[in-house]
Amino acid sequence: VTEVVPVGVDEAEVLAKAAAVERDSSHPIGIAIAEAAAARNIELPKVFGGAVAIPGKAVRARLQGGFVSVGSPRYAAEHADLPEELGDRCRALEADGKTVVTVIHGRRVIGLIGLRDQPREDAQAGVAALNGLGIRTVMLTGDNRRTAAAIAAGLGLEAKAELLPDAKLAEIAKLRSHGGVAMVGDGINDAPALAAASVGIAMGGGTDVALETADAALLKNRVQGVAEMVGLSRATLTNIWQNIALALGLKGIFLVTTVTGTTTLWMAILADTGATVLVTMNALRLLRFDASRTAGRGAAHVPPKAFTSKREA
Repeated sequence: VTEVVPVGVDEAEVLAKAAAVERDSSHPIGIAIAEAAAARNIELPKVFGGAVAIPGKAVRARLQGGFVSVGSPRYAAEHADLPEELGDRCRALEADGKTVVTVIHGRRVIGLIGLRDQPREDAQAGVAALNGLGIRTVMLTGDNRRTAAAIAAGLGLEAKAELLPDAKLAEIAKLRSHGGVAMVGDGINDAPALAAASVGIAMGGGTDVALETADAALLKNRVQGVAEMVGLSRATLTNIWQNIALALGLKGIFLVTTVTGTTTLWMAILADTGATVLVTMNALRLLRFDASRTAGRGAAHVPPKAFTSKREA
């Protein structure tokens, strides 16, 4: 949290009500707001009945004195009276690459909270590794275009912003028309897109819904793990084709030589057993696979596929 802009109340009240709504949230924005309130030792009001998430828009809960919503400026414009000067302040914060959430009590906006999104420490290296593998990277986010552009520019990927869950599904469908798509996500809103992608990959620290929907999970919660997973998958596929060629080649040779009488049946049986040993030993080489060395290798002969990453807003 970088700014708190109160409207008719003080900063502590804005943070207290926002943190009360977000206190049980696993979303990065909710966690940041709760941590900001805790750092100021602000006492949080009681929540009656628990918070309700409005996918891609807001979180809403009933406090003493009425309902409070913490949501995007678009949500505020639809459900509350957003003065023009507050709209200008939102746009100014977004122009600085910040995410803005509005705090609404009833139908009145009582404040804005500005947050700066920090990429993970290994995000830039992870995206660079994917690009080195010949994979196109795209960020899908519900955040505003200015913030998305600022984050994407620093990481070297494309950005498609202001997307609700159904819009993300549409983007996945467009990308699938050009090839296979791997979707990486960690939030509740990611679950439909993870299911719709060719391969869904969940970050290890993500929500239970994302982990259950995805085809694979990165247990170490590292962005570079995505590139390592792709590299290992390609090495595994190469190994499979090597083993098929080795096994069928030996069988074919000894089939011909046995029929022509060049080799005996026992030699063919021994060769078949030997082929099993060889393919097993070849497969065991993957135990020594170093995924960190695969970036940049194989991109010339592997057709680039659309790979979709996501930073949830």
